[in-house]
Amino acid sequence: MSMQDDIVNAAGILKSGGIILYPTDTIWGIGCDATNNIAVQRIYQLKNREDNKSMLILLDSEDKLSYYVRHVPEIAYQLLNASDTPLTLIYPGARRLAPSLIAEDGSIGIRITSDPFCRELIKYTGFPLVSSSANFSGQPSPSVFREISSEIKTKVDFVVQWRQNDTKKNTPSSIIKLEGGRLFRILRA
Repeated sequence: MSMQDDIVNAAGILKSGGIILYPTDTIWGIGCDATNNIAVQRIYQLKNREDNKSMLILLDSEDKLSYYVRHVPEIAYQLLNASDTPLTLIYPGARRLAPSLIAEDGSIGIRITSDPFCRELIKYTGFPLVSSSANFSGQPSPSVFREISSEIKTKVDFVVQWRQNDTKKNTPSSIIKLEGGRLFRILRA
């Protein structure tokens, strides 16, 4: 199956409120339409994850940040431009997303993905993707497809074929929380 076939099939599932298992620029993820609260709740249930532990979203372009965040501080663009590895920034003032994705303090973690599959899927669907590690809460995050439990694979609505045979082990992104003005805090390096 080609990457384009996977994109079309995954998009159909996502648009109907389904959840997918897919490769990202970091580790394999479980995802859904980040604006669909029912789909987001399904991921929390699938992962046995408390819904006060927020999940991040993927965007395909910095240009879309201001649609989902009330004010994007200049430091965000500087951090994104300076990073040569995947970087998740936690922005205050999240909006236009599923309410259960937004943390109690109103923030949301967003990564601008460099992965070609993710970028094309987001462009094709027109909405951001939830990206939560493809594991049950408290279990190790799988860096390659073969490390994902068979139970996770059976609980999603669609498993992307693209990159299932990759052997290169990727790691989760760095996480930086923006705290207003030029202040930020590194949560995971």
